[in-house]
Amino acid sequence: MNKFTLPRQTAGRTVDEITGSRRLRRMRKADWSRRLVQENRLTVDDLIWPIFVIDGDNRREEIAAMPGVYRMTIDLAVREAERAARLGIPAIATFPNVDLALRDQTGSHILDADNVINRATRAIKAAVPEIGIITDAALDPFTDHGHDGILRDGVIVNDETVAQVTVAAVLQAASGADIIAPSDMMDGRIGAIRDGLDAAGFQDVAIMSYATKFASAFYGPYREAVGTAGLLKGDKKTYYIDHANSDEAVREAEQDIAEGADMIMVKPGMPYLDIIRRLKDEFQMPTFAYQVSGEYAMIMAAAENGWIDGDKAMLESLLAFKRAGCDGILTYFAPKVAEMLRD
Repeated sequence: MNKFTLPRQTAGRTVDEITGSRRLRRMRKADWSRRLVQENRLTVDDLIWPIFVIDGDNRREEIAAMPGVYRMTIDLAVREAERAARLGIPAIATFPNVDLALRDQTGSHILDADNVINRATRAIKAAVPEIGIITDAALDPFTDHGHDGILRDGVIVNDETVAQVTVAAVLQAASGADIIAPSDMMDGRIGAIRDGLDAAGFQDVAIMSYATKFASAFYGPYREAVGTAGLLKGDKKTYYIDHANSDEAVREAEQDIAEGADMIMVKPGMPYLDIIRRLKDEFQMPTFAYQVSGEYAMIMAAAENGWIDGDKAMLESLLAFKRAGCDGILTYFAPKVAEMLRD
């Protein structure tokens, strides 16, 4: 059979006879028709912008592994929050990089009402009250060992960590945080935080649970950003989810929802689209993904080397989250995407 001859079973039949007149390309023939039947859309309302804050004034530090992303002092973070609000970004998520002298075995500086994350929340809320602020009550930016919990005799102790994370969450709410997003993956933390917030009069402060945070290789640049890269002793596999496990991720999410989570998150994002889809189908809860630092760094590095079209890859990756079932995405691309969508 030469390459120009139809296979025997289709010989003598037209394409319409083969397809039953169902030509799927009809709706792809023009831009207007493609737009008319597009199933998923990315809008500025889908974006949450993670930013890194440091002490000082009018200072910005470049993060080598994350081109275009900076640690910034609170005054500059306020200006960036104002820019985010002008672009229509609904919320920002703040993460601190604190001086090594303030870090210890238990991460006790997180309990300081005037630590950099709480001061940043107060300053941003005072200047831009209309933007949502999401804070993380995990201990890793505050410990001298880089773990998300309190370390005792080489073990991350669950219940003592939960008690401290709960107090930190209440302090963050008192500073003006709208959503507490604990990323530590300790058992029982969501219920404890919900009880703590309610008892302190913060019934309207929501909880976005890092319900399925996997032990992943994609967090490296983030650890540089918050200053834990050189501190981490061992790994986090005793409390993060094994990246081979899907059923376990469902159980984690189910438990957090039962304890009072208002939203659930999958982290990292792109390698776990199957988890996003499964959780959305299973629970019909507001579901988010964190396009983490390693995902961002890979796209940026490939784009800077001319290997891919960075803007197209960025937009395609974000739309994939929407297709998988996400209601929103934490992404370092947020301001750039918001500008592109506006223009």
